[in-house]
Amino acid sequence: MEVAKPAIFNGKAAKVGGFITAYRLFVRMKLRGATVEEQVQWVLSYVQGGLADVWKENVMEELESEEVEYESVEEFLTNLRKEFGGGEYCGNHLSQRQMITQAVNLLVGYQVGNSQENLTRSLC
Repeated sequence: MEVAKPAIFNGKAAKVGGFITAYRLFVRMKLRGATVEEQVQWVLSYVQGGLADVWKENVMEELESEEVEYESVEEFLTNLRKEFGGGEYCGNHLSQRQMITQAVNLLVGYQVGNSQENLTRSLC
């Protein structure tokens, strides 16, 4: 039986639920025998663009350095939903490292005269 692969996830809060649901269906049908690490890597391959790239790079660094190890795919998906499922800051729960990285990248292109309010709007 053919199962559609999830669409690319770019970090938008409105899309996280659908992405996780599509991923779960695909795993049940096609990746049932894969290890947790293989499934996490597969999900990360569909996380691209926007804030999702920063988060993905951080997760990959943590996995490679063995700072974090997921016991189950559900634990990983809970982390993904927590990061992008909507909330306090611009619709995303960004880690401090992600916010700093994004702010630095934006500041590089800003002139000294821009207000903090304009910078905050750009981050959202």
